Amino acid sequence: MSTEAAIREKLMIGLEPIRLDVINESELHAGHRSSPGTGESHFRVHVVSSKFAGKSRVQCHRMINELLAEEMAGKVHALAIEASAPED
Repeated sequence: MSTEAAIREKLMIGLEPIRLDVINESELHAGHRSSPGTGESHFRVHVVSSKFAGKSRVQCHRMINELLAEEMAGKVHALAIEASAPED
């Protein structure tokens, strides 16, 4: 399974979002010193989930980071997060 697919699956299961965009931005970082050159190292996620209701931005980011701990400890070098509740 690709890293992008794993990210998508874990966020779908863990957050039951009404909107989820997982964007692979690795090509934008090709050649950078810290880029591993795998093509699956830099991602941007936009998540809208009712599970974020009443939570601070930091709490939302922590929820996502916990779900993606395995990816963040290995293949993923950078993750940009946009997280909100439906009413935000």
